[in-house]
Amino acid sequence: MTHVKAISLFSGGLDSILATQLILKQGIEVIAFNVKTPFGIPKKDGTSEAEAAIEQLKVPLKIVTVDKEYIRMLRKPKHGYGKNINPCIDCKIFILKQAVKYAKEVSADFLFTGEVLGERPMSQHGPALRTIEKEAGLKGKLLRPLSAKLLPETIAEKKGLVDRSKLLAISGRSRKPQFQLAKEFGITSYPSPAGGCLLTCEEYSKKLCDLFEHKRNVSGSDTALLRFGRHFRLDKNKIIVGRNEVENKILRSFKGKNEYYFELPDIVGPITILQGVKTIKAIQAAAQLTAFYSDAKTGKVKVSYGKDTLDKTIETIMPNRVEVDELRVGQKSFTQQEVNSKL
Repeated sequence: MTHVKAISLFSGGLDSILATQLILKQGIEVIAFNVKTPFGIPKKDGTSEAEAAIEQLKVPLKIVTVDKEYIRMLRKPKHGYGKNINPCIDCKIFILKQAVKYAKEVSADFLFTGEVLGERPMSQHGPALRTIEKEAGLKGKLLRPLSAKLLPETIAEKKGLVDRSKLLAISGRSRKPQFQLAKEFGITSYPSPAGGCLLTCEEYSKKLCDLFEHKRNVSGSDTALLRFGRHFRLDKNKIIVGRNEVENKILRSFKGKNEYYFELPDIVGPITILQGVKTIKAIQAAAQLTAFYSDAKTGKVKVSYGKDTLDKTIETIMPNRVEVDELRVGQKSFTQQEVNSKL
């Protein structure tokens, strides 16, 4: 038999695990391919879902990181956003294009995904699936093993590289067929179907929208910082307040060379980072927010601050909840049209 090699678009979710297992069972060599974006949700040990899941399949995993290009796509996705700031169709096209490049490098015969027809309302209905493969340069070439019998025959199937009769006809949003298949395959470890993308999270999306509105050149480090702390906006200044000891340490590590950080000298409280021009108004606001989330009880509080050391002190009055909430990023709800105009 001719040796066949395939690339699995591997997220680490149950669908991609099952699709990979189906192809492996046909004796086909599989390389799992994963694009690490700035918006994946890592596990507690710092690994991704893909890295954790691949252990069960015993196949090689190729991970590529393309933060700059992905963020550029995210600002203006051709096919728009989902409920929050998730560009699901453009994201899939972007990842597939990266996979096509890699497939050429390793001389793979075809690519496949774990997509299921009708499972996700934005990106997995018929027209979206056709758009995705066409714009990724894979028209008629992209195999979807879990729903293959409900879709047109691909070139790989026509050539006999894959046995279509051993593929499936799963459709819809119910996960019962996948759970049953996982049981048959002996797959016991897989992530929740809730998803592992920060772009689908409302709070994170609002922070990202604010970041895009106020900063032109956004880096992966900028987006990573959005995961931590309470975020506030005062004109062109960004103020970030830690929520616990772990976040305090993380914020301190993220602090830019010319940014101020704030802390109460003798009272338990957060570390606060001030980004932007260091005006008296901004310094006062950062000090007030630091005091508000501390254990301080009095009306007047002394707050220390500085760049490398806490060599300056300011006395501030404890703000009230209304004043704090007025500065909080994401306090206002934006319509999709307003979000698009900001980006």
